[in-house]
Amino acid sequence: MKPSRWYCSLASIALIATAPVTGHAQHEHEGHGMHGGSGALVQNLELDQGKKWPTDASLRSGMAGIRAAFDADHGAIHAGKESDEAYAALASRIEKEVNQIVANCKLAPAADAQLHFIVGDLLQGVGLMRGGDPAKSRHDGAALVHGALIAYGKYFDDPQWAKE
Repeated sequence: MKPSRWYCSLASIALIATAPVTGHAQHEHEGHGMHGGSGALVQNLELDQGKKWPTDASLRSGMAGIRAAFDADHGAIHAGKESDEAYAALASRIEKEVNQIVANCKLAPAADAQLHFIVGDLLQGVGLMRGGDPAKSRHDGAALVHGALIAYGKYFDDPQWAKE
């Protein structure tokens, strides 16, 4: 990567990830509400002239891994039965996938800029699920991750996303 290019850089993602989490909203998922931080970052997403942004194999694989990990714990999270240890383990799985996405990113700069909103909410969710903010719950972190997963499907062209 050329030094002049900022896309896929950890520095720019870190700036997004440390932005304050504002707002609260409810996300519907298969008839179940997830309450918590709505992810002000994903609210900034835009389509590419009315079309979804292109993806690459690394992004699709990483997001599928994040969704699979989240879906495995979703029932316990929704029921309020997810333990602190389980939240921490989920956070680690998500963080590992995000790191792989960032390390292997091949998106064009405009698509990558939009992806940073998703990554920012995922990383904020990871921090909250680890208990990183006493003013917010681990559940709030899971809600951020959930919102980022929903937004990914709405704004990025991943043919497998709707089929899984």
